[in-house]
Amino acid sequence: MDLNYLLARHQTSLARVASATCPSSRTSHQGLADLYAAQVNAMYRLAGASARLATQVAA
Repeated sequence: MDLNYLLARHQTSLARVASATCPSSRTSHQGLADLYAAQVNAMYRLAGASARLATQVAA
């Protein structure tokens, strides 16, 4: 997958976590954000980058 696509989906998922009105939606979107972050981090590792993508919404 394209890195920009994954980064955009991760950001969108985190925004939806922050705006979710019920716990099940929040949990679902957080799970998606975690999966996108894992994919991005795997791509970073393959490229030799040491950066890690945050998976939690800032309070």
